[in-house]
Amino acid sequence: MTWLPAASDFRRDLRAALGTADSTTRVEKLASLAQHRLGFLETMQLDRSLGRITSDTVPGFSLVRLAILASSTVDHLVPAIRVAGLRRRLLIDVHVGAYGQHRQDLLDPASQLYRFGPQTVLLSLTARDATAGVSLTATTSEVDQAIARSIDELRHLWRKAREAFKATVIQQTFLDATHPVFGSYDRLVPGTPSRLVARLNDLLSQAASSEGVLLLDIARASERDGIDAWFDAVRWMQAKMEIAPQAAPLYGDLAVRIIAAQRGLSKKCLVLDLDDTLWGGVIGDDGLEGIVLGEGSASGEAHLALQRYVLQLKARGVILAVCSKNDPVIAEAVFRDHPEMVLKRPDIAAFVANWDDKAENLKAIAARLNIGLDSLVFVDDNPVERARIRESLPMVAVPELPEDVAHYVRCVADAGYFEAVSFTPDDQRRSDQYAANAEREALLGSSESMDDFLRGLRMSVVFGPVKAVDFARVTQLINKTNQFNPTTRRCTAEELAAIAAAPEAVTLQFRLVDRFGDNGLISVLILRPDPGRPDVLEIETWVMSCRVFGRELEFEAMNIAVEIARRRGARALRANYIPTKKNGVIRDLYPSLGFTRANEEAPANAAIHWSLNLAEYVARKTHIDRLEK
Repeated sequence: MTWLPAASDFRRDLRAALGTADSTTRVEKLASLAQHRLGFLETMQLDRSLGRITSDTVPGFSLVRLAILASSTVDHLVPAIRVAGLRRRLLIDVHVGAYGQHRQDLLDPASQLYRFGPQTVLLSLTARDATAGVSLTATTSEVDQAIARSIDELRHLWRKAREAFKATVIQQTFLDATHPVFGSYDRLVPGTPSRLVARLNDLLSQAASSEGVLLLDIARASERDGIDAWFDAVRWMQAKMEIAPQAAPLYGDLAVRIIAAQRGLSKKCLVLDLDDTLWGGVIGDDGLEGIVLGEGSASGEAHLALQRYVLQLKARGVILAVCSKNDPVIAEAVFRDHPEMVLKRPDIAAFVANWDDKAENLKAIAARLNIGLDSLVFVDDNPVERARIRESLPMVAVPELPEDVAHYVRCVADAGYFEAVSFTPDDQRRSDQYAANAEREALLGSSESMDDFLRGLRMSVVFGPVKAVDFARVTQLINKTNQFNPTTRRCTAEELAAIAAAPEAVTLQFRLVDRFGDNGLISVLILRPDPGRPDVLEIETWVMSCRVFGRELEFEAMNIAVEIARRRGARALRANYIPTKKNGVIRDLYPSLGFTRANEEAPANAAIHWSLNLAEYVARKTHIDRLEK
């Protein structure tokens, strides 16, 4: 994991962490140590130290229950998973099912798995069961029939896991540890072991996509690193370990990336340095003609490759920003005038070039985009700047770039900062939506008042119930939103589908359109009746993207919700606000909407209950027109 910086003195830092009496401080120090490049033994040591923490909860860390059901020995992977979780501020409680008993564990309600109650189930299976019994002389049709039977069994297990636990299901792809029978001709014979595993992974991917199951793609990782980096025949013969110990740290990181992404913890914004990062040389010294970029030199092509990769990230929804010590006029001229520039100025949602401290500039970028500092990835060729940001802003991800620019793309890609669990049309438009926000900010700056600004936006809200086509985006929004999220309640796509299908539930999704474009699906509101009082609807979930803060959508959304609740015969709405480190921006949300407090002063971080008498609610006037879906 070369994108992580090396630890200066692992043993010293570990001793210092263990010498801390306060468990919260100790976990924080261990989490800081986990941000470094660790081998298998160091990972084991760090995990043992983490195991000494006795408190059930640690402020700033989330608890996750993960069950691993495997047909090989996986106990050695648990420390790596827990340390990778610590790296992302997750405390992961891992249950490992009995060797080869994954079917029995899922099908037996009396098993330890059911007592554990996992939130995520990871199936780590070998290809041997699926391919055993398939003859070398099998036809393509016979191969597909045999593999289809294995995939059907997996579908059954996935559905059982979701039904029993409402869990997120992760399926590991199949490792190809086979040996050639015909040499290169293996690829042309349907029944050869390597063709079987390749076909198995192809059909597995299709099935997982249709079932909403997430993939842990170790097949791809082993192709990139070489099978010897992942599989050790001796370990397999001795202990039935399919994943070799030396691959455990990377395996743990790959697995936890998915868990973190499902919880909305992936990064959102790539912040780029300019000189010797996006191009070779220093634009202020070398001039437009002197910088190195484009075809004709190895370095120029490497910088161009980075720009092309960055554009691919933008196309999938990553926000792009620039943070450079430079003259802004000279720096922006490169984007406009250099013929080899692939990135253009409109691709950059926040462009900060000056001579100020980069830590302060990163804070300004996060504020301008209205996202957290922990959403940023900062890419800079200068090791001094990297060290400065790691020390000043430890929540910002800073990859340890290699010396040769030819390896920059792989470094950023391998780090997995932008791990995804879905890809929606709104993702494709996100970067452009943030860029459009800059135009809105310009309008705000030129407006004489907030009323003038809001009126000038010419906003319309498109709203309606949450439908199946919306599940991916709505689940993503619920799981990723931390600021406008009164309870930070999360849900899986399966749970959302069940809620949307319930006739008593009210689900609403909102899109905000203005003169600068469509902001996308940016708010979700879910109400359900109180079990004891059917005339009371509880706001179970309410989330809104930070992109539309301050534009009165919360008022118009409540106007709409109240109208629907009244038509349902409801007399009151109830809501909870649970304070967190990130949702303080909406601490006064419910009183601003006319709710009254329903409980006495609550302890810190405890739920505050609010109630709204619908007969007394007066709709707020807003600058938003309605377009019902």
